[in-house]
Amino acid sequence: MRSSFKMALESGKFVVTSEVGPPKGTDLEKMVHHVEILKDRVDALNVTDHQSSVMRFPSLGGALIIREMGGEPILQMTCRDRNRLALQADLLFAASRGINNVLCLTGDSVVLGDHKEAKGVFDLDSSQLVAAIRRLEKGKDLGGNDLGGSASFCVGAIVTPEANPLEPQLIKFEKKVEAGAEFIQTQAVYDLDNFKQFMDYARQFPVKILAGIILLTSAPMARFMNKNIAGVNVPQELIDEMASAPKGRVLEKGIEIAGRMIRRIREEKICDGVHIMAIGKEDRVPDIMVAAGLS
Repeated sequence: MRSSFKMALESGKFVVTSEVGPPKGTDLEKMVHHVEILKDRVDALNVTDHQSSVMRFPSLGGALIIREMGGEPILQMTCRDRNRLALQADLLFAASRGINNVLCLTGDSVVLGDHKEAKGVFDLDSSQLVAAIRRLEKGKDLGGNDLGGSASFCVGAIVTPEANPLEPQLIKFEKKVEAGAEFIQTQAVYDLDNFKQFMDYARQFPVKILAGIILLTSAPMARFMNKNIAGVNVPQELIDEMASAPKGRVLEKGIEIAGRMIRRIREEKICDGVHIMAIGKEDRVPDIMVAAGLS
């Protein structure tokens, strides 16, 4: 059965997704609150998978909660923590519980996280995971064995359109599409003129592109991302705009900027939708959507 997210992608509408971060522990109150706020406002909700290599409540568990609450989950799966046996097993479990959307990621290095002594697995990369999912759909596992029962997924991957140099990202992008990715969620995009150049290239391929929008909460945050996160480039004019916001109104300025960018993406039909990342400020996603003219 096709997921409602897949149908939204196929409909040609401007698709909006967001994400929730599972907690570090079993207190799910905050995550459940964010799901309740967002599940009826967006087309689907990603559940991050040990983001930045920090151990948290599992993505699969979060996706089940969204499903139980009547939302549409996108299960994030990184290849860092599991070999092909565990990845395939989790996918079969997800399919058996009606979780049909998967975002495939290779995963951040463990040295970035809070368990630096952990051993990264990386048995597969994200392109190979996409291909593995397509193989499962055909009734075969990666060992060539027959499966009992069927599975059907809407499969996505990521790309970093502001990477410098860009060429390695374009090669990875093509590999992911060739492996069977139906949608691509980009890493954070801030320079829309530059992003349009990437889209001129991406439009050659039969895949839906959702531009990643990270909410800016301060000028120092923007500077930090420029310095420490590969592939993120916040233009100086946006940093200056954040820095000039009146005291106590900085977050509202960030919401205004995010809304303005989404509005332009939609009005100029730059890509097929957006993925809003409000990292710690998920309750402000509805405000971003209002600023963008989406609700």
